[in-house]
Amino acid sequence: MSQSDNASQLNLTGIWHGLYSYPNKKKPVSFIATLSELDGLFDGTTEETGGAGDAVGQRLTASLQGRRTGWSVTMLKIYHGAYAFYDSVHYAGDINKDGTEIHGKWRVPGSWSGTFLMIRSWAIPAALAREVAEQT
Repeated sequence: MSQSDNASQLNLTGIWHGLYSYPNKKKPVSFIATLSELDGLFDGTTEETGGAGDAVGQRLTASLQGRRTGWSVTMLKIYHGAYAFYDSVHYAGDINKDGTEIHGKWRVPGSWSGTFLMIRSWAIPAALAREVAEQT
């Protein structure tokens, strides 16, 4: 079975643990995303702790809408509530060969941009073991 055949059987539904990073020395932010995919379209929610402006320390939630085309994803995150610095974020990334990780770039048009990584909740132990092995 080719890699493109595997993509047709891929489904992003589930719980993902993520981290997004800024292009400067600002601390990365962890989040949890819950996704539901049907025929390449998905929606979901995210939860994180605010780290800027009037959202510092606040529990922030957002809605996600996206599309998976083969091994690539694009999505839009729209934050709930009215906090300075938190509106909408565009994401574009690639899924790894076993469908357990998504990595790519995020951007707030005309403002910030950076990178992100999402790992399926059940794949975290394997990802951590791989990271430890790569460091030794």
